[in-house]
Amino acid sequence: MIVEPLGHTPVLVRAVGELLAVRGGEVVVDATVGLGGHARFFAEALGKDGTLIGLDMDPANLELARRTLAGVQPRVELIHANFAELPQTLASIGVDSIDVLIADLGVSSTQLDEAQRGFSFQREGPLDMRMDPRTTVKAADLINRLSERELGDLLYYNAQEFAGRKIARRICEVRREGRITTTTRLAEVVAGAVGVDPNSRKSRIHPATRTFLALRMAVNEETANLQALLEAAPSLMKPGGRVGVISFHSVEDKAVKTDFRRRKNEGIYRIATKKPVVADEDERRTNPRSRSAKLRVAVRIISG
Repeated sequence: MIVEPLGHTPVLVRAVGELLAVRGGEVVVDATVGLGGHARFFAEALGKDGTLIGLDMDPANLELARRTLAGVQPRVELIHANFAELPQTLASIGVDSIDVLIADLGVSSTQLDEAQRGFSFQREGPLDMRMDPRTTVKAADLINRLSERELGDLLYYNAQEFAGRKIARRICEVRREGRITTTTRLAEVVAGAVGVDPNSRKSRIHPATRTFLALRMAVNEETANLQALLEAAPSLMKPGGRVGVISFHSVEDKAVKTDFRRRKNEGIYRIATKKPVVADEDERRTNPRSRSAKLRVAVRIISG
């Protein structure tokens, strides 16, 4: 397993390497380059004649990726962009087709660890959750503005939170007394709504986990962006090109599964993973982030 210089361990790296099978001289797009863990692995396979293109919504991650990828052999292009903008981004650097596309949909450790970003209920911080500073809507805006019904829908459809209606009702009750503006306050409200003590040993996961996931997805429009990437991918891939997506929850995984199956039925993709690839016991133990990771890979089989 490769651990990149900043101490970040990319998930499912062995399976990614085997299934995407990057070869020297190819053009690879890491659509969520993050800290550069997977990208560093690809760079070693690409060699001096290859091209590595990394996108990220978070400029801070891009700077860390530059450090990770310093001195590698291939041509490297690191670009501040949402992967929904991939077609335009590639056109802007004169690339019209690619051999490999990878997207790791998880939030990065740097985003979780920085309290001011507001991604984690374990740290006191503002309810922000924006991955891209260009985004104008923050999590606090949604929590304090949406109706009870809209909040309930957001929690259920984004994160399969079955207590969403109850949580939404409690949020609306609390915010009448004053805006909910911090991560810890929201976590407290959610825990109270479902009657679960997050410090209890009986609580396997924090009761606010799905609420925070649903808000993060809404703030960053993750579902729409993923659909845009999946829709664009076939037109960007060379015949024989490989596309891989690593998802971390069922809503994302279902979207990828549905798209790949549709493309297979249309004669565009061959699915290389009949079932999603998950981490083995050793990886789950050494890299807890890998526990919910699921990798699906498809191969482009026709041009056009």
